[in-house]
Amino acid sequence: MTLQRRHFLALGAAGAAAATLSRPDSAAAAGLASTEIRYLTGADRDTPVDWDFMVSSGRRSGVWSSIPTPSQWECEGFGTYRWGWNLAPEEIGHYRHSFTVPGSWKDRRTYLVFEGSMTDTEVWLNGESAGPKHQGGFYRFRYDVTGKLLPGASNLLEVTVARESADESINRAERMGDYWNFSGIYRPVYLQSEPMEAVDRLAVDARADGSFAVDTYLTGVTTADRVIAQIRRLDGTPVGSRFSASIDGQEKVTVRTTIDRPDLWSAETPNLYQVEVTLASKADWLHTTSARFGFRTIEVRAGDGVYVNGAKIVFKGVCRHTSWPTSGRTSSKKLTRDDISLIKEMNMNAVRMSHYPPDTHFLDRCDEVGLYVLDELGGWQKKYDEGVAAPLVKSMVTRDVNHPSIVFWDNGNEGGWNTALDDDFALYDPQQRKVLHPWANFSDINTDHYETYDSTRRILEGTTIFMPTEYLHGLYDGGHGAGLDDYWKLLGERPLSAGGFLWSFADEGVVREDLDGRMDVNGNQAPDGIIGPFREKEASFFTIKDIWSPIQTTLPPELPTDFTGDLPIVNRYAFTNTSDCRFEWSLIDYAGPADRRTGHTVRVAGAAKRLDLAAGHAGVLPLRLPSNWRRHDALAVAVTDPTGRQIARWVWPTKSAADHARALVRPGRGSVDAVATEDGITLRAGKTGVTIDAHTARLTGVTYGGLPISLSNGPAPATGTAALRSLSHGAEGRAYVVRAEYDGGLASVQWRLQPSGWLQLDYSYDLTGSHDYFGVNFDYPQAKVEGVKWLGRGPYRVWQNRMRGVVTDVWAKDFNDTATGAEGWTYPEFKGYHADLHWAVLRTVEGPITVVTEDNGLFLRLFTPKNGVDPRNTAVPFPAGDLSFLDAIPAIGTKFDPAVALGPQSQPAVATGPYHHTLHFKFGR
Repeated sequence: MTLQRRHFLALGAAGAAAATLSRPDSAAAAGLASTEIRYLTGADRDTPVDWDFMVSSGRRSGVWSSIPTPSQWECEGFGTYRWGWNLAPEEIGHYRHSFTVPGSWKDRRTYLVFEGSMTDTEVWLNGESAGPKHQGGFYRFRYDVTGKLLPGASNLLEVTVARESADESINRAERMGDYWNFSGIYRPVYLQSEPMEAVDRLAVDARADGSFAVDTYLTGVTTADRVIAQIRRLDGTPVGSRFSASIDGQEKVTVRTTIDRPDLWSAETPNLYQVEVTLASKADWLHTTSARFGFRTIEVRAGDGVYVNGAKIVFKGVCRHTSWPTSGRTSSKKLTRDDISLIKEMNMNAVRMSHYPPDTHFLDRCDEVGLYVLDELGGWQKKYDEGVAAPLVKSMVTRDVNHPSIVFWDNGNEGGWNTALDDDFALYDPQQRKVLHPWANFSDINTDHYETYDSTRRILEGTTIFMPTEYLHGLYDGGHGAGLDDYWKLLGERPLSAGGFLWSFADEGVVREDLDGRMDVNGNQAPDGIIGPFREKEASFFTIKDIWSPIQTTLPPELPTDFTGDLPIVNRYAFTNTSDCRFEWSLIDYAGPADRRTGHTVRVAGAAKRLDLAAGHAGVLPLRLPSNWRRHDALAVAVTDPTGRQIARWVWPTKSAADHARALVRPGRGSVDAVATEDGITLRAGKTGVTIDAHTARLTGVTYGGLPISLSNGPAPATGTAALRSLSHGAEGRAYVVRAEYDGGLASVQWRLQPSGWLQLDYSYDLTGSHDYFGVNFDYPQAKVEGVKWLGRGPYRVWQNRMRGVVTDVWAKDFNDTATGAEGWTYPEFKGYHADLHWAVLRTVEGPITVVTEDNGLFLRLFTPKNGVDPRNTAVPFPAGDLSFLDAIPAIGTKFDPAVALGPQSQPAVATGPYHHTLHFKFGR
């Protein structure tokens, strides 16, 4: 069979040494021996290699076939799907694969390396056991197969993988977690061939002051007498001189140097270097390995905070599982790039590797683009026994030690830590990074999970650093962005806060081949993400991006009348000056209801002068707007970071809802006919006919061109009831008016039909006290709706505690019935509450229904969305009816907490009536 092949100068401890690195000058002449890597599987899920395979039970069991490798066998049509604690110990996977290697390998040491296999794995090469059974599904392991390999001939590799472990502590720690349990060889398998005398691995300690040391672990040394090192930039340029140390019979040699003023690594400045370490004798260069690293210093200052390179850091983080609906935990470099791009797009600077160490390429990418990482040993609420766990700690730390992105090691999760392992991390980490117990107070950091807003405030008034490694637990559309604005006023600003990590990144749905391709999220267990299973962006994605932008403005959403173009901003970076960012403004005009297009047109644009504002400071940015800037519909300001990525865009309308109403609504010429009966008053103007109920003064019927339009039963009070007290009607000029007075939830209603067909509704109500929502409702059958176009904040729906991240523009969306995270992942959701309505056109099978408001700040409610299974605190109250125009809407909770526990914006709205509003309706085209 064909092998995938790559050459490396060496495979370092991180398993990610770059190909064709430049050598020391004399090494090239000496014919330096290199480490050679040959993949037996594909390098990732995007380049699999077929192996022979048979599973013992479940789908397609008992017969040999083939399986793309690496993969999870459930996702390839074998075995059974199981969630967490639902084990399947009877499932065993059997693999076979034949391969050849060069005859030149006979004088070299060769390792057979597995990057990850779930779970207990036994290996035979050419009929001979490769070594002891490996236990632990998330960790690299290897066998020295030098004496078992047949160079230049065919070799047979046989692997047996037990879905569950024979060690109960491994099952408790890894297989009884809150995630899908997958099986099989899911990360790459390869051969690693190197000289008999070799550098086995490196462990780097590079500090912000330029001090550098690398622990060099050697194997097979007989003639070598020294270790020589050279630091280089990634383009191969030497940095400083070579430095060396004698071996003197040691298996571990530390070589040291100091670099003058290195470029430091941080999430904002991900500057990387590489170190080449050569094993040499007096006669020859024997072997070289390399590792990427960054100069940076991490400090936990008790009772103060977490510091990187002397700057206090606030972690804006998320918890991530490795998952994809069609490949399970089998990942790829592309998926890594895409996921990290999404994380960075949300203005996050940190990611927690819950609840197991990730693929090495994920950590490589975090190093490259700048993300702080919590690297985590398995243990979801249950711990490993020390005997089986100690080798796993060694495997994780020695693999990952050189990644500058890793700032903490996590020993398990939520009680899943074995405290006997706490000291083991330092055995392999010369940087001595702190070990955390996520959910506990350990290493001078309180990481407690799912504190309420009030308990978070109390903790931050104490004496211990607070950094929740999970908070605002998502479920369906709750959590994440909902509540974050209030939480971040604590976690982002209080002196003892080090930020925190939202749960979680993505809904972990699985496409079930055995369920006709249905996406399975296991009830309410898996839909915890900010994004959907295929990375569909939910509304919280944009809320988080807005709140966590490192550049913020204190200008309110409604532009002050005295605003002249001086924009107040706050620089919340830790290192970056705003002079390295770009601020661009534009003056825009919106599309109208009758236009075929949506969005806006940029009329004038410009760039603000660069502002010298250091990290952590506030200042004023002069935009230098033209004198007539208020003639346009809105002012927009976009901010891009030093890499050119847009981190914020703010829009301030310069025209009110009343301004738009005056431009759109015309009384028209002609007259209005009226026919009054005992049951109602029917008004006609041109093609438009409306009927007002004589007993309620509600709209009961609409026709356009003689055909019915089903809008009815409004305005009905969203809160309380209304009893008609009086009704009057009559012509006023060219219009016809119906007036009503009420007792209860409405005070008054006035209908005015103009000759143009515009139907004006003026209504008022007087309400005080706390309520979930208040305003007025109408009925309209959702089965007749095709879509909506509107001017307001969008395109996503909002909740009372998730108002940020939506932007004023002309938006459009087709009707969908998405139950967020449960049934379908079509976003933006059609149904729900929409903020700051100016006008809307409801597209229906009966023709368009246009509504225009004269009042800023109204919410448009479009029908009632479906809930997922067991929605907990995310089932939000909705008023009766189908379409509503509201002055207040409710908040949404999280999986664990009701909305009222999430802070000031999550409390029921307080009515301070009276309220007076004007709506205009137009039917047909």
